[in-house]
Order: sequence, then structure tokens, then C-alpha cells
Amino acid sequence: MHPDSPTPTERSRTSPTAGAGDRRARLVELARAATGFMPDDEGEALLAAALRAGEAFPDATFVEIGAWCGKSTVYLGAAAEATGAVLFSLDHHHGSEENQAGWEHHDPTLVDPASGRIDTLPRWRRTVMGADLERSVVGLVGDSPVVSSRWTTPLALCFIDGGHGEEPAWADFRGWSPHVAEGAWLAIHDVFPDPADGGRPPYDLWCHALDSGAFVEDGETGSLRILRRVGR
Repeated sequence: MHPDSPTPTERSRTSPTAGAGDRRARLVELARAATGFMPDDEGEALLAAALRAGEAFPDATFVEIGAWCGKSTVYLGAAAEATGAVLFSLDHHHGSEENQAGWEHHDPTLVDPASGRIDTLPRWRRTVMGADLERSVVGLVGDSPVVSSRWTTPLALCFIDGGHGEEPAWADFRGWSPHVAEGAWLAIHDVFPDPADGGRPPYDLWCHALDSGAFVEDGETGSLRILRRVGR
């Protein structure tokens, strides 16, 4: 094959017989198959919100806080690819409190034997590479408050799904919600009005965003809440 010839994946993405719809459907299949905790209907609702954001803002920038192994990254990356946006996927990749040994969602296959710590970055990279989304998705490895404190680009969509403890959840909200542009979208995952269904911090973030008057409701699927900024 000539070095400038399109790869099979590129041919499938540009072929009239394949089409954008086929490509997006394939990405949804890959997202569903990826390791993670997001139900299919919530993932597709997140994709739909990101498509709205990418279509509403030229050269849109998305940020997700909390990527785990890349399931939500592929949903958001599909929207970024379709609209010409770029997704910055931020995670320290060592897992949240609920992912550590002794907790219900601990996965020993994700523990780095050298460090003894969870390290989801290799799995995340394989997920993004397998979806051929490297031109639309940029991985950021680091601490959310540190990155948000240096961030300057207005966001068309911000998805908060990091640590669900009180301190990390509020740090994500306080650090990233100010970067959401007017008319743009904020999505929060694992919002459970009933405390018996899940932890309180994501629900508290959602309530605070609405009570502030800066955001209004713009969609609800399962535990996923979509908000839109109307003012500051």
C-alpha cells in the first residue's frame, strides 16, 4: 500500500456506502462494549447532548472529568468526530474511592502489578485507539483541580463523572462549571434523588447548579442530568 493511501478505517469512514450514520452506529457499539458503568440509554443520551453542543458551537471544545476505561469517552468522541469538536478526556486513572480494593466496584484486572495501584490508562488508550478516535479525543492525565485552575478555553459541553466523594465532586464542579460557555451544556452523572440508590454529592451538585440560576434542566435519562447555562 502506498504510504499516502487511506487505511481501511479511513476508507470506511469516507465511503458513500458507509456514511456517517454507519460510523456513529459502530462507535455506539464500541462504547457499549467498553468497560464501564454507564447504561446504554444514558450513554446515548450523553451522545445526543454532545451532538447538540458540537452543532451549536463552531470548533467546540468538550471536557469529560472521569474517563475510567473509555466508555463515556467513545460516546462523547463520536459526537466530537461528527461535529468537528475536540474532546479533552481528563482522569488521573488511579480510580476513585469506590474502585479501590475492598469496595464493590474494585476490578483487580486493572491493578498495575508494579505499583499495586489501579491504572486504567492502558485500557483507556486501547479503547480510544480501537475506536479510531485519536484525532478527536485528547487524553489528559492529571489532577482535576490543577488542570481546571489553568484552563482558559470556553466549553461547549462539560461532563462531570469523576470521584463521587464530597471533596472531589465539589472540586470538579467548582473548577469546571465556570468554564461552561453561556448557552452551553453541563452533564452530571450518577444523580440519584433517592439516597438509597447512590451517593449524595452528584445530586447535590445538580441541585446547586439549578438553585444558582445559572443553569436550567435540559434532559434526564436514568441518573444522567443535562443542564444548560443561561447566565452567570
